[in-house]
Amino acid sequence: MTERQLTDEESARRRSGLILGLSGYLFWGGMPIVFAAAEPSTPLEILCHRILWSLVFCTILLIFARGFRRVFAAIRDPRVFGTLALAAVVISLNWLGFLIGVSLNRVVEISLGYFFNPLVTVLIGVIFLGERLRRLQWAAIIVGCIAVIVIAVGYGQMPWLALLVAFSFGLYGLIKNRVGGKVGALEGLTVETAVLAPLCLGYLIVLTATGASHFGTEGTGHVLIMLSLGPITAIPLILFGAATRRVPLSWVGLMQYVTPTIQFIIGITVLGEQMPLARWIGFFIIWAAVIMLTADMLRFSRAPRRRRVPLPGKEKPAAAE
Repeated sequence: MTERQLTDEESARRRSGLILGLSGYLFWGGMPIVFAAAEPSTPLEILCHRILWSLVFCTILLIFARGFRRVFAAIRDPRVFGTLALAAVVISLNWLGFLIGVSLNRVVEISLGYFFNPLVTVLIGVIFLGERLRRLQWAAIIVGCIAVIVIAVGYGQMPWLALLVAFSFGLYGLIKNRVGGKVGALEGLTVETAVLAPLCLGYLIVLTATGASHFGTEGTGHVLIMLSLGPITAIPLILFGAATRRVPLSWVGLMQYVTPTIQFIIGITVLGEQMPLARWIGFFIIWAAVIMLTADMLRFSRAPRRRRVPLPGKEKPAAAE
């Protein structure tokens, strides 16, 4: 195989990764519309349905992917299972904060949290992993903190929901990093939702018994929306996992801003949220911090390694996707 052929294959691989990654982030960006349509269900009721239907959907996918053996292996390993159980608690807090933001018509604040998340991730790396930051990274974090202060002054209070989703998602990434490549995205989500499923099922049974459940009482459309919470949770995660195997990490870092951008646009257009001057100023400051962090990431990202052409008889078997 020639170097040109290798280059063409790599280009095609990256194009497919870009499409997969953007598709996943578009899914995540449009979620506020789905959650808003799930009202009058409360955030906690929606969260429980999301977890249960995600487990059902993941189970169906595992049948086709023949992944139950990998799931059982993760459950049998106390360290892996404990890590995934902790991840489940943290991501449920992230999802709940998101749902509360939608119910309170504060999607713009939620988008702020996801713009702020890369800065939180860098800070978590310093605190928990002992990583050393470059000057531009420190500058970006300081500028991001200034943005939070400016927005807090404009709100008259701290943007707690933004901070909740940013720090919970950052911690989720740290926890998931502990299991590394031991568990795939689908298997990991299956275990995480299975851990929370008994509590969710119990809560929904109580709601139904007391007549407080909205499932099945708001029409067929509402039922379909609740059932769709499983696929819209699992599909973007699978797309994201497939993308990360095909594109450089720097591309993933840039694509992650698609989601909060869409959420921001949905908040001020579709949901009609107000944007006073102080909030605009705060967002411009956080965008400046994002640009600084992105510039630093692009500058210091590793150049793609040259792929050597194997000698005849020395080819290595291709890794399974």
